Amino acid sequence: METVKEKQNKAFKELKENFGWTNVMQSPKIEKVVINTGVGRILSDKRKIALIPEKLALITGQKAARRIAKKSIAQFKVREGQLSAFQVTLRGARMEGFVDKLINVAIPRTRDFRGLKTVIDEMGNYTIGITDNTIFPETSEEDLKDVFGMSITIVTSCKNKKEAKAFLDYLGFPFKKEDK
Repeated sequence: METVKEKQNKAFKELKENFGWTNVMQSPKIEKVVINTGVGRILSDKRKIALIPEKLALITGQKAARRIAKKSIAQFKVREGQLSAFQVTLRGARMEGFVDKLINVAIPRTRDFRGLKTVIDEMGNYTIGITDNTIFPETSEEDLKDVFGMSITIVTSCKNKKEAKAFLDYLGFPFKKEDK
């Protein structure tokens, strides 16, 4: 089975005619992967707050950074200086290993999985919302009450949605089949 890095290197040959690329440097690549988990309502539970960065570290292989609220928002009950999220940014070998694990192990473990939605922004970045952290094999299934969600943003060097969709399809992301 090919790794993500091998597929990225072959992407130019496969996709160059569709997009008119003439140079290998025009080939898209995954630049980084950002995993973000908001703390929301569990802010008062210190045990759960300590658990989230530990599980993110197990899943990603990298320590999670704390994100602090920059301003107060009364509707969301957030105060300036208060912990609002944990974030991990992956690059290089860790990023490639994580994307490989996400595509081949974690996503197929999702209950009632029928494909990923194709939500790609105008700059060619793809965001996946995961409601259950236990789809990753590193997290134990015994702590089902301590489940949290996360958003995974895959930042690519693609210039638009069409390019990003073709590139991510080539990498093996299991998108939903669109009705025509």
